[in-house]
Amino acid sequence: MSAAAAQHRSAASSSLSAQRRQGGVILLGGTSAIGLAIVRALVSREGGRVALVGRQRQPLAAAAQSLQGNPAVEVEIFPGLEGRATGSHRELIEGAAAALGGVATIVLSVGVLGAGGDPLADVAGALDLMAVNAMGCASLALESARYLRGQGHGALIVISSLAAVRPRRANFVYGASKAALDALAQGLADELHGSGVRVLAVRPGFVRSPMTAGMAEAPLACDPEDVARAVLHGLSSGAQTVWAPRKLALLALAMRLLPRPLWRRLRR
Repeated sequence: MSAAAAQHRSAASSSLSAQRRQGGVILLGGTSAIGLAIVRALVSREGGRVALVGRQRQPLAAAAQSLQGNPAVEVEIFPGLEGRATGSHRELIEGAAAALGGVATIVLSVGVLGAGGDPLADVAGALDLMAVNAMGCASLALESARYLRGQGHGALIVISSLAAVRPRRANFVYGASKAALDALAQGLADELHGSGVRVLAVRPGFVRSPMTAGMAEAPLACDPEDVARAVLHGLSSGAQTVWAPRKLALLALAMRLLPRPLWRRLRR
């Protein structure tokens, strides 16, 4: 690493540490295994206040309990988050931020995988998935970015997916929904450049979690903790997009270059 690169990384790391002291962490999708792993990584050293925002109180309480092994971490829960109910998102985010006394980081880890099958036979189900993963997450991302820009600092971490690069025939509605969110995150990062607010798009592949339980693992499968480490590295290095694991970047390049007739034959 060159001296200039090392200096840049040190400055980015120092900036990240200072930013963490300016507020707490909000997890939108408060029971997400990936989101919780990222929160643990963010507060593992210095502690801090955490707001878990999700649908139901009981699962959120269990998620909060999983974070409270560290006595330096204070956790509050905020039930009532519905991805489709975009009109309620601003109030939920502002309420969680007020409880924390300011926000250093917002992690957006909301989404549904869908049941697969034929979306043309279940158009309503396909549209519902899009309503949550695309429209709902777009609302949460925009409201989060609006809040962070208003306070003048902070980081927004958006959980995208390898599926955003090129939707597969086997689950193209899910891929399309992630592609929409990923594009929005990239645009937000450019829009907020120089504002004191950072946006980091995270593109994991297959992650071993309750959401993927029972599914056959794809190549380069990883754990939520691997995604969390990639996020910390991305925040410290000043990246705008991170892959988890890093080798997925090469796989994504191959996916883009694969001729469409061959791509259609991929069922996984």
